[in-house]
Amino acid sequence: MSEERYKKGMEMLKIMNPKSYKQLADNLEDIAPDMARFVAEFPYGDIYTRPALDLKTRELVTVAAITTLGTAPLQLKSHIKGALNVGCTREEIIEVLMQMAVYAGFPAALNGIYVAKEVFEELDNEK
Repeated sequence: MSEERYKKGMEMLKIMNPKSYKQLADNLEDIAPDMARFVAEFPYGDIYTRPALDLKTRELVTVAAITTLGTAPLQLKSHIKGALNVGCTREEIIEVLMQMAVYAGFPAALNGIYVAKEVFEELDNEK
């Protein structure tokens, strides 16, 4: 079962954000390699592959949730990239982040917008 979950998760990650997962796995390799595998298996192998929501919706919801936490800028950055990779527009991402001002407060929303700005600038510089 675990191999199947891992395989499904890795296939999903190839679509969404393969660079981010490789970086995560490399960073954890010498201290907690199983954690990277857990990330591939549970969120991406079990949850993201469920049929009720498309990947675009899942990523917008994830961006909103991480923004409300206010404590995970690296993960927010990764999921903003993932959102773009599955078809979200920059405008949609910014609207989600702005809406979080209502539910998480202006500091969380602004921090999310600053992370998005950083991602957008990085992508523009890669062109």
